[in-house]
Amino acid sequence: MTLLDWRDHKHFDHSGDKPCVCCGKPTPLRSDRGKPVHKVCAERWYDTHSREKGDSEDA
Repeated sequence: MTLLDWRDHKHFDHSGDKPCVCCGKPTPLRSDRGKPVHKVCAERWYDTHSREKGDSEDA
């Protein structure tokens, strides 16, 4: 399981909540690319897509 380090202030947007790109619920958190996403949603997304990439490399 991936654990992201989002302690840096850049991951919090003081301008307000926006819908998470993964689950649609409001969040003040932002990804490294500035997209609104909960930390747990980002970790789940990363795990899912890393596994898919790894599977395709094994084939």
